[in-house]
Amino acid sequence: MFRRFLVKLFRRAFVLCLAVCLGCAAQLAPPELARRIEHHVRAQYNIPTDVQIQVGAPRPSEFTNYSQLTVTFVNGEKRQNYEFLLSQDQKTLYRLTKFDLSSDPYSEVMKKIDVQNRPTRGNKDAKVVIVNYDDFQCPYCSRMHQTLFPALLNEYGDRVLFIYKDFPLVEIHPWASHAALDANCLFAQNNDAYWSLADYLHANQREINNDKNADVQFARLDQFTMQQGQKFNLDLPKLLACVKEQKSDKLKESLHEGQMLGIEATPTLYVNGIKVDGAYPIDDLRKIFDRALQEAGVTPPLHPAAAASGTAQPAPPSK
Repeated sequence: MFRRFLVKLFRRAFVLCLAVCLGCAAQLAPPELARRIEHHVRAQYNIPTDVQIQVGAPRPSEFTNYSQLTVTFVNGEKRQNYEFLLSQDQKTLYRLTKFDLSSDPYSEVMKKIDVQNRPTRGNKDAKVVIVNYDDFQCPYCSRMHQTLFPALLNEYGDRVLFIYKDFPLVEIHPWASHAALDANCLFAQNNDAYWSLADYLHANQREINNDKNADVQFARLDQFTMQQGQKFNLDLPKLLACVKEQKSDKLKESLHEGQMLGIEATPTLYVNGIKVDGAYPIDDLRKIFDRALQEAGVTPPLHPAAAASGTAQPAPPSK
């Protein structure tokens, strides 16, 4: 009796296992169809050969006479899914892009950015928030920083809020992470001390780059940091302990967050969720900021060129 029970149990387990395996196999398109789709997708979008392409099995769609399938691009640990429509005769493939008009894509981006406990400049209640993923050793970041501060900060006043996040490109900027951690040690005690060091480093990158020895560079960064600590009357023993520890948990979280957003270079700004890649000229940044303000119902400020013409009056600060 017990033996018969074991036999039945084994058979059921085998059938269940077989069903699961068949289900896994059914998730992919037939090889010949997958081959044709892969060739067209690679040719159309110029996909590098080191990126693998997986073609999912066709499944019912909401469009008559068409199936829906997922094409997945695999590059190391990164996976990106794209939806396509396939005609019933399997001779025509359409790229499917579906938009959820019930949500704002820019707001969804901002929800993915952790802006808590980060250095800020501007009005904390502003309706336009500008998040900058920064690298202290990046020359383009230096150009962007010196465009934002003090010119645009003074120009936009309390209409905007600037927030800095860490995104050091460690492969090409060896002292950027150390600088970020030192700056964060200052921020832990004083917001203005962080910005004072950020202003100095972005204006004096060459002074640190001239020291080719990494240990000397790190020592210079620590020296600048302690000088800021003295300037702002911080708890120096506490600051020194933080500088020596070089605790990088938060920095790694910021890096991971940026990577999930698709950031690959610095500087990268998000202006109320709108992505801005690279060091834009000041006039281009004004257009982006003004558009965000207008969409938020805030009147943009009068810009220098307009002020010189005398054709407009300064707008009142936002409420």
